[in-house]
Amino acid sequence: MRTLLGTEDLDRSSLDGLLDDAEAFLEVLDRPIPKVPALRGRTVATMFFEPSTRTRLSFERAAKALSADTLSFSPGTSSLSKGESLKDTVQTIAAMGADLMVVRHRAVGAPARVAEWTGLPVVNGGDGAHQHPTQALLDALTIRRAKGALDGLRIAIVGDIAHSRVARSDVFAFATLGADVVLVAPRTLLPVDLTGWPCEVSTDLDAVLSDLDVVYLLRVQTERGGASVFPSLREYLRRFGLTRDRFARLRPDAVVLHPGPMNRGVEIEAAVADDPRALVLDQVTNGVAARMAVLFHLLGGADA
Repeated sequence: MRTLLGTEDLDRSSLDGLLDDAEAFLEVLDRPIPKVPALRGRTVATMFFEPSTRTRLSFERAAKALSADTLSFSPGTSSLSKGESLKDTVQTIAAMGADLMVVRHRAVGAPARVAEWTGLPVVNGGDGAHQHPTQALLDALTIRRAKGALDGLRIAIVGDIAHSRVARSDVFAFATLGADVVLVAPRTLLPVDLTGWPCEVSTDLDAVLSDLDVVYLLRVQTERGGASVFPSLREYLRRFGLTRDRFARLRPDAVVLHPGPMNRGVEIEAAVADDPRALVLDQVTNGVAARMAVLFHLLGGADA
């Protein structure tokens, strides 16, 4: 594996291998000194052209736990403000000695172009509404740790599917790992074309609720126009939000995931977000281990 741009091309063996390594790295993170020398002497550049808290810090934490050095790029204080192109920017960082780049960009396909321009291993940290593969890995790891495996599970991804890069990555990863996936959203928040997506579609959350093992909630992306299809966010909560009443109707062992940031009172009520079966903070912890596994695979580290 030279790059990680999406989950569509990852087979079951590759996903299981990454998840197994992530499990091992969780043990590393639990040590008194949570660090191994696997990537000592390597440099990971985090190139985030869009705002990020969880993903950027998680990758930096993962790199340092593997003893790699980090370069952190911020567009607001860079020469992009002086008119420098994306190509010149990434080639400049590569020339500084970066061994791998994690790239987040609003343009679909930008991480793939960065890989072409630099010749370096590249991890897609999120490109437009296209893909976010490491989020899918940490989500799969969280579900696997909670339920034992994804085989045979029924997972609903609920919310603003049309504007979500997480949804596409999760659908392909979950399906490859043996889960049955159903997308739940109003028609106006579904992609225009779902050809090739290995999932079902429903516009009625209540109709599928009782059969679910996992409810994966997505926020309404107001910055991309997601809220414009509803009279109000209160109306969205009434029809598609995970309220206390809906949560009570889930199977007793069903779990709830959310990629963050959560909009409490919109896609999830506060009482549900704070319930032990809402595994949002587990996802954050597992995200560091999952990204350690990706960096380890791409940079060919020695045994940890």
